[in-house]
Amino acid sequence: MAQASGSADVPSMGRRQFMNFLTFGSVTGVALGALYPVVKYFLPPSSGGAGGGLTAKDALGNDIKASEFLATHSVGDRVLAQGFKGDPTYLIVDGNDAIRDYGLNAVCTHLGCVVPWNASADKFICPCHGSQYNNEGKVVRGPAPLSLALAHTSVEDDAVVFTKWTETDFRTGEQPWWS
Repeated sequence: MAQASGSADVPSMGRRQFMNFLTFGSVTGVALGALYPVVKYFLPPSSGGAGGGLTAKDALGNDIKASEFLATHSVGDRVLAQGFKGDPTYLIVDGNDAIRDYGLNAVCTHLGCVVPWNASADKFICPCHGSQYNNEGKVVRGPAPLSLALAHTSVEDDAVVFTKWTETDFRTGEQPWWS
């Protein structure tokens, strides 16, 4: 006599269901194992510690040490360093023993050219289309629509560190467009 499917003598899962479950689990495990390196490749590694700071790098990719940097640069110098997203960012020497508390992203807001400092004119002048920025990076002549982006600059254990600028732009009194 056949037993009802809800009785204690009948197992809750048949062999076919068990094999389907085992096959699905195996295929899923293999697929996830194969996808892990692909996903890891496309996600950028996080930089910085819990504070979110990024150590400034020189042209060769070495960390910038504040003591060495200040010993080799004069007051008023604007020197390019590698900042957020690899963008060139100006470090500004404020005094014999101080770096200005903000850095300026050197990427023109018009077409993305790197904007050099012109010491004789006391401003940044873009070589591509003539946009001009004052010594604080505020746009003073177009076609660039926006001022240069800011980043906080600090010295931690003799390393120059950039952190995100999230508060009001002191040059325009507006919220930062770059955050």
